[in-house]
Amino acid sequence: MKRVLVIGCPGSGKSTFSSRLNKESNIPVIHLDTIYWKPGWISCTDQEFDEILRDLLLQETYIMDGNYSRTIEFRISFADTVYFFDYSRYLCLYRVIKRRIMNHGKTGEYMGKDCQESINYKFIKSVWNFRKNQRAKIMNVLDEYKGDKDIVIFRKPKEANMYLKNFSK
Repeated sequence: MKRVLVIGCPGSGKSTFSSRLNKESNIPVIHLDTIYWKPGWISCTDQEFDEILRDLLLQETYIMDGNYSRTIEFRISFADTVYFFDYSRYLCLYRVIKRRIMNHGKTGEYMGKDCQESINYKFIKSVWNFRKNQRAKIMNVLDEYKGDKDIVIFRKPKEANMYLKNFSK
C-alpha cells in the first residue's frame, strides 16, 4: 500500500478515514479539497487542477482523499489501493448538515484556505443524488481494476472503523 485513493459521497467520512489511516500507516495525506478550492470558495480551473493532480500522482506514497468524479478513472490508474465509501444518502446528508452546524463560521479542517463551512441547495442535491448520478460510474471503474488493485468497499461506518482497528494489529 503506497498510493491510496479514498473516494465516496460527501459526508461519508473520507477525510476522517484518510487522517486516521495516515496515523496508522505514516503515509502522507492529500486532501483534494485543499487543492481545488482557493480562498473564498473559488475553484481552480480544470486545467490548473489537472496539472497539480498529475504532479501529486507521481509521488511515491500518498493517501489521496476526495471524489472529484471527473478525475477518478485517471487517479485510480496510479493507485494500488482504493477505498470506496458506499454509504446511504441519509447518512451522508445527515453528516453534511451536522458538519455545517458544528463548524459554523469556521474553515473546515480539510478545506481550502479561508473556505468557511457552508451548505447550499446545489450541494445538498449532489449528496442526495450521489448514488444515482455517480455510484454506477465508480463501480464500473472499480470493476475494471478488480484484481489489479486492492479495492475495499465500505457499506457501513462500522466496517471502516473495524478495518482501521484491525489495520494497526
